[in-house]
Amino acid sequence: MTTTTRPHPPTPAAPTDIPLLAPEASRRLFERYDIGPRDGDGRLAVAAMSGGVDSAVTALLLRERGYRVIGINMRLYTPPEGEEYPNPCCAPEALEDARMAARRIGVPFYPINLEREFEETVINYFVDEYARGRTPNPCLECNREVKFSALIDRARRLGADKLATGHYARVTCDDAGIYHLREAVDASKDQSYVLYAMSQEQLGFMLFPLGNLLKSEVREIAELYGLDVAHKPDSQETCFVGRGAYAEFVTARRPGLNSPGDIVLTDGAVVGRHDGLIGFTVGQRRGIGVAYSEPLYVLSLDTDTNRLIVGTRDELSFTSLTASRAALTSDKWPDAPFEAEARVRYQGERYAATVQPLEDEMMRITFAEQPRAVAPGQAVVLYRGDEVLGGGTIESGKTALPLRLTVS
Repeated sequence: MTTTTRPHPPTPAAPTDIPLLAPEASRRLFERYDIGPRDGDGRLAVAAMSGGVDSAVTALLLRERGYRVIGINMRLYTPPEGEEYPNPCCAPEALEDARMAARRIGVPFYPINLEREFEETVINYFVDEYARGRTPNPCLECNREVKFSALIDRARRLGADKLATGHYARVTCDDAGIYHLREAVDASKDQSYVLYAMSQEQLGFMLFPLGNLLKSEVREIAELYGLDVAHKPDSQETCFVGRGAYAEFVTARRPGLNSPGDIVLTDGAVVGRHDGLIGFTVGQRRGIGVAYSEPLYVLSLDTDTNRLIVGTRDELSFTSLTASRAALTSDKWPDAPFEAEARVRYQGERYAATVQPLEDEMMRITFAEQPRAVAPGQAVVLYRGDEVLGGGTIESGKTALPLRLTVS
């Protein structure tokens, strides 16, 4: 579903005392930061500008590479009347930061409203997943359903040749014309995990100019150009929820999820009471509130019986999992099992694994080394070296020890 939005008039060009870098200066800058050649050749690129330093530098680098750049800011969430914005990244100040960055760089700027798409595909998904006792990844879903669907559609309608974002990731193309999604140079900022669902068509349309840069270099470039957002702090929380407030956000939309219930061991023994499943996630240790002979961890949330299932650290280990909505960045799903490394949590450890394709966009992943805290609703992402092969949504896991209760 799309929303018709009347474009605002183009923002005036930047003041004349802030010119484009001279070609020789640009070359020196690119060589210093491993940014790459000036390859725009007047082609049109849309840059998603959130109001942060990463997206501002993205637009700046595109301009310096010779692209004709249009900056677009996505309005995704407005809190109910009388409530404050839970995160600065969605507040009106972020829009103004993006607008001023575009003006400083000297590119046209348009805000667009994607709140309806965001509500339908991200917020509703977020709430529904928690209501099912699962742990959603809203950033991944926003990339899948909004940024690389609705926003790509907008960019194409503007006649753009490319869409660029400030994600820390890289795309390469081999001699056969196949695009490959790769990790960013800056491992601490790498966002390839939340991009695994991208198709060949999407990868070919995207630019990630920051993939070869360290975050410190991005800030330095912004400072060299006098961008006010050069030292603006990064947003760390879910944009429409804020720090630690997801339980309140979900229960306001799904009353009853904070009903008390039993805490049980894997043999069914009741060892305590909880104040609502919404306050727990798989793998959690702190806050269970049960005295036991050894530390207990959350193994699963049984929403049908409102029971919190807990167990020992050994019971938290998984030998395999099944995943839905499976996708490979090559767009080609093999018939035979293949070897890969699997990551079951953002920036988590990788585990050697065998991937078995199944029907209906499903796959089974069997681990050579047992990961802990496999949380239904989270993503499992497959790697080979620095390349992201694809991934899926975790549905269920098989534990290392035989359990009397189903972990799902």
